[in-house]
Amino acid sequence: MDLLLSDHRDQVGESPVWSPAEQALYWVDIEGRKLHRWTYADQQVQSWDTEERPACIALHATGGLIAGMETGVFHLQPQPGGLLSATLLAGVDHPQPGMRFNDGRCDRQGRFWAGTMVRDMSLAQAAGSLYRMDAQHGLSAPQVQGLVTQNGLGFSPDGKTMYLSDSHPSVQQIWQLPLHDDGSVGQRSLFVDMRDLPGRPDGGAVDADGCYWICGNDAGVVHRFTPDGRLDRSIAVPTSKPSMCSFGGPGLDVLFITSIRPGQPQGDDVALGGAIFATRPGVAGLPETPYRSA
Repeated sequence: MDLLLSDHRDQVGESPVWSPAEQALYWVDIEGRKLHRWTYADQQVQSWDTEERPACIALHATGGLIAGMETGVFHLQPQPGGLLSATLLAGVDHPQPGMRFNDGRCDRQGRFWAGTMVRDMSLAQAAGSLYRMDAQHGLSAPQVQGLVTQNGLGFSPDGKTMYLSDSHPSVQQIWQLPLHDDGSVGQRSLFVDMRDLPGRPDGGAVDADGCYWICGNDAGVVHRFTPDGRLDRSIAVPTSKPSMCSFGGPGLDVLFITSIRPGQPQGDDVALGGAIFATRPGVAGLPETPYRSA
C-alpha cells in the first residue's frame, strides 16, 4: 500500500471522489474545514478553505462539486487564486443544535444522498436522517431516520440497491435497501453485523463486480463483502482510523483511502494518522455519476 501524499495529514479526512475529466482526486478535511484536490499528472495538492465543515462531496454535472455541510447542501466551485465559491442549494432543518451532514454520494441516476448526525458522538443520539437531493424536488424529507452516525453509502452497479451503515459503537450495522426508479427506498434489511468483525463500518464503495468495500474504523482495515454479505477479504491499512474509500485513477483500479488523525495518536498513527493511502486491489471500480442539476 502506497502513501499517496507523504507530507499531508488531515484531522478528519473524508469523502474521496475521483474526477475523470480532471484526472484528479477530491476529498475533504471535515474538522480542518478544507477541500483538497490531488492531480494525477503532477502529483500536486491544492486546497481551499470552507466556511462550514464540509462533510461529503460528489461531482456536479455543471462543474465543481455538490457538498453536504453543516447548514445544508451547497454547490462548491473552486476559483482561481485559491478562492472557493459556495452556493446554498438547499438548507436542512436539523431536529436539534450541533448537527451536520456526514457521509454522502450520488446514486447511479445522479441524485445526491447524504445523512446527518449529532457532531458529539459521545451523546449517542439517534437524531440523524438520510436525505435525497434531486433537481426536480430539491431536498427530500428524511428517507431513513433514527441514525446515530450515518455512513457507508454505496450503490449497486445496476442502481437498484443502496448500502447504508451506522458506524456508532452502539450500532455498527450495514444495511441494504431497495432503491426504486422514483428515488424512494424500501425497507432496510441487515447486510452485515460489524460487531462480529474488526472495525466500525465507516465510509464505503462498490466495485465493478458489485462487491461492497467498507473501512473498518479503529481497526486499520478495509473489508470487501460479496453481494450476499460474505466477507471476501480484508486489506490492512497502516493507520488505525481509515474513514472512507473510493475507486479512481486512469483505469479506476486504484482504491483511495482517507483517514482520521486520533486526538491522542499512538504507534503508526503518530506519523500516518490523517494520511491518504492508495492500493491496487486487483479489481476496478465504477465511475461516480455526477449530480444532475437539470
